[in-house]
Amino acid sequence: MSRTKKSTLNTPPARPKAAAAVPAPIPDTDRLLGDIRALIEAAREQTARVVDATIVTLHWSVGRRIRQDILQEKRAAYGEQIVQTLSAQLTVEYGRGYSEKSLRHMIRFAEVFPDEAIVSALRRQLSWTHFKEIIYIDDPLKRDFYAELCRAERWTTRTLRHKIGHLLYERTAVSKKPDERIAQDIAALRDEDRMTPDLVFRDPYFLDHLGLTGLYAEKDVEQAILREMEAFILELGSDFAFVARQKRITVDNEDYYLDLLFYHRRMRRLVAIELKLDRFQAADKGQMELYLRWLEKHDTRPGEEPPLGLILCADRSEEHVELLQLDQSGIRVARYLTELPPREVLEKTLHDSIRRARHRLAVTKRQRNAAADADATASPTPRKTRKGTRGTKR
Repeated sequence: MSRTKKSTLNTPPARPKAAAAVPAPIPDTDRLLGDIRALIEAAREQTARVVDATIVTLHWSVGRRIRQDILQEKRAAYGEQIVQTLSAQLTVEYGRGYSEKSLRHMIRFAEVFPDEAIVSALRRQLSWTHFKEIIYIDDPLKRDFYAELCRAERWTTRTLRHKIGHLLYERTAVSKKPDERIAQDIAALRDEDRMTPDLVFRDPYFLDHLGLTGLYAEKDVEQAILREMEAFILELGSDFAFVARQKRITVDNEDYYLDLLFYHRRMRRLVAIELKLDRFQAADKGQMELYLRWLEKHDTRPGEEPPLGLILCADRSEEHVELLQLDQSGIRVARYLTELPPREVLEKTLHDSIRRARHRLAVTKRQRNAAADADATASPTPRKTRKGTRGTKR
């Protein structure tokens, strides 16, 4: 019996199975997806902060424990030996994070930050890499300045390194004050989260990022600042917010134009900035005072402090600034540099400026004390009068 083949002429070919298609996103899920992404990123960031804080606490505790043991023995040779022994064993068990160099970082950390409460407050914003930049600053006030500013303005490690390298502390007004005044301003920032003007303003300002060379006009400086606003605010301080350029101020139907207007969030003040290509002149004070009084009357909102003024100029005279008593008017005068000198030259100039400013303050204080003593000596001692007893009943 012969087999017959089935005809396939009219049979359609079999279709291959299609791959499982990804469902098209529903428009309403876009917002949901964005919210979930935000939650994941926030959780990751929070986890990273917790890890950083735990590492900071651990390193401080390890450093304190080793330091206590070394101090009890009071022998340098013993300290060298114990660090080497601990490092060798801990590296075998826990890895490179406990090298001899790392342990010395931890010991130094506990030495310069002996107060655990301060470390606990700082660790919420400062990572271990931040602390490694700060702990080798020898001056305690300078070290506290960078730690608290870094916490308050939430600097990255790179920004912190930039601020230290560009001598921020030496350029601030607070560095020229007596040590007790510096400590008070830093304590106000640490305990009350209050930023004083002496912590905010500096001299000189570095505007080398504006790319200005040769001859230029005030308008060129202003336009360059607006073009490089992010870098300019980084130099001013991260709490500054840009408000206006060429702010019109009308007094008795006469128009004036303020170069730049900023707002400082932590000080809760407007900050007026005037740019001068030449040396500071006494007349500049009157112009800025007019702007400040107008801003205080028309632009200051309830709860804000009176506005401050910053005059940026090519040069200034210390005697002019002192005689005009600018601080009492809420005005600061600072130089700006569009081209930076060598670091060693700049560092020497700033240190000399700090030394002269502190010397002037000390002389002024001695003169006031001497005048007060002279007044007390010259004043006649009031004669004691005896109360009469006539007519008194016994």
